[in-house]
Amino acid sequence: MSAAEPGFGVYVHWPFCAAKCPYCDFNSHVRHDPPDQARFSRALAREIATTADRMPGRTVSSIFLGGGTPSLMEPATVGAILDAIALNWTVAANTEVTLEANPSSVEAERFRGYRLAGVNRVSLGVQALNDADLRFLGRLHDVAEALKAIEIARKTFPRISFDLIYARPDQTPAAWQRELGEALKLAADHLSLYQLTIEDETPFARLYRAGKLKVPDEDTAAELYAVTRETAEGAGLPAYEVSNHARPDAECRHNLVYWRYGEYAGIGPGAHGRLRLPDGRHATETERNPEAWLARVERYGDGLIVDELLNREEQGDEMLLMGLRLAEGIDIARYEKLSGRDLDPEQLADLVAHGMVERTVDGRLRATRAGSFVLDAVVADLAA
Repeated sequence: MSAAEPGFGVYVHWPFCAAKCPYCDFNSHVRHDPPDQARFSRALAREIATTADRMPGRTVSSIFLGGGTPSLMEPATVGAILDAIALNWTVAANTEVTLEANPSSVEAERFRGYRLAGVNRVSLGVQALNDADLRFLGRLHDVAEALKAIEIARKTFPRISFDLIYARPDQTPAAWQRELGEALKLAADHLSLYQLTIEDETPFARLYRAGKLKVPDEDTAAELYAVTRETAEGAGLPAYEVSNHARPDAECRHNLVYWRYGEYAGIGPGAHGRLRLPDGRHATETERNPEAWLARVERYGDGLIVDELLNREEQGDEMLLMGLRLAEGIDIARYEKLSGRDLDPEQLADLVAHGMVERTVDGRLRATRAGSFVLDAVVADLAA
């Protein structure tokens, strides 16, 4: 898979969690009674088959089991999902198969089951390396459990990654640098480092509006971001995307499908997809509520509630938004072919002059280090 040929990915959403984190706006649900995994597994397989009927003949380059908490699935459920994908599409021999896991739900035996089912990469939601902040973030694990989960994962899977959240209340650049240094000693080849954002309709948003939650101001947040980039790069894990750091050739291939504006099927409750069909590129989205999604799939074969044909301008805007997050940037010729428009030469020259973007020798356009700090504004200027 390369920037020129982003590949085809399959995203499968498992929407259930043991608890809902106060910062999270993902489609995740807590149920007092455990879901019927066999029934959901059959529905996921049916939606995969229905989607494959629309877009046959694809070769899968990456599979991502996200959530929610996919590590609450039994290994047999994971195996059935992967079997359904292989039954309906060709799965390349070197396909990356990632499963997200929370440290609180990590068991060595279950991890071995995932590995036998075909998972070859795990992404752990560690989020912090001190217990006070883990409690603040609503996590069910402590640091000791996180360290144990990382150890088990490294022994079980060829590739692992874990997430941390920074720009937490009262967090200083010096404290974050120390914590990140600890994480880098534990990391194998990939880290996802996300700045805490206040998302609408979350408990943190309500606290923030009430003045009961304070996050670092804009200048401190920028300093924390700079510390993140410099510390990770100094340890051999440079940023290949705004929030993701990896050693060479250890980038998350599935997420590269998104950022390189490739094609991906979204399977499961609330999953999004981008499909190349005979009439053009479609944006798809499924029903978010797990039980309502299940009923739709059992009745109709899929849970689609959005199936929209994107026009060329919309495709170009999406490509800019995704591609400029990458250190490699975008292929200008591909953008112009996809969008049917040229980038405004005056706007582009102005952004280059102000050090926000730069052209590479191979004809690509990328955000500079300064531009990455204000990426939304750079994209808006280019898309105008």
